[in-house]
Amino acid sequence: MTVTEQLSALDRILAHGDISTLFQPIVCRSEQRILGYEALSRGPSNSPLHSPLTLFAVARHAQRLSELELLCRRNACQRFQQLGLQGKLFLNVSPESLLDPSHQPGRTLKLLQTFGIPPSQVVIELTEQSPTEDFALLDNALHHYRAMGFSIALDDLGAGYSSLRLWSELRPDYVKIDRHFIDGIHQDAVKREFVGSILKMARASRAQVIAEGIELAEELATLIEMGVDLVQGYLLCRPQEQPPRDAQK
Repeated sequence: MTVTEQLSALDRILAHGDISTLFQPIVCRSEQRILGYEALSRGPSNSPLHSPLTLFAVARHAQRLSELELLCRRNACQRFQQLGLQGKLFLNVSPESLLDPSHQPGRTLKLLQTFGIPPSQVVIELTEQSPTEDFALLDNALHHYRAMGFSIALDDLGAGYSSLRLWSELRPDYVKIDRHFIDGIHQDAVKREFVGSILKMARASRAQVIAEGIELAEELATLIEMGVDLVQGYLLCRPQEQPPRDAQK
């Protein structure tokens, strides 16, 4: 597919708001309940931009990432409200979108007001696909979110360009360990050491750790034994348009 065709497909998606939202539960094991749901966006099923990786890469190339992310947030809030889901709503936001000069603070708050969702129920989940350079500006942007009542999560810890520094500088409420360190953790002592170190740092910074990308029962058992309480992944539940309301026993 040519770049021109990709950009045309993106134009159509943005013009018609043609984004679908799936929700994947984040489970609190100790209390056997769903803490909340991560909203995940997809392009139209018949589109070359159905895959989120392709969709967001094309939007980034076209310098329309902020526009796409706002559309995804709107759809996620609307579906969350329509489904009457309880718990936290985790919304993915890229640092580069927050730092975009065209980014207007307050738009997410207005969205929530439209759909009757309190900011205290929403977690802004930072997803880093390119290097973050202006930490002070990003910290300032997140300060506004916190002042409005939002919580902050750092996604893919250990995989990003500067995720440890982001953790140190931004002091998020949640940190999500990258799937790479979860995959086969029951058979890998080095991965267990890494996750153990994350848990120690989390206790020091008062952050809650979420292990994502869990696919095997052995991985889950190892993580629970290590003291990880918040878990997410295909083993527990795949992303769905209408996710379960209760955690599986």
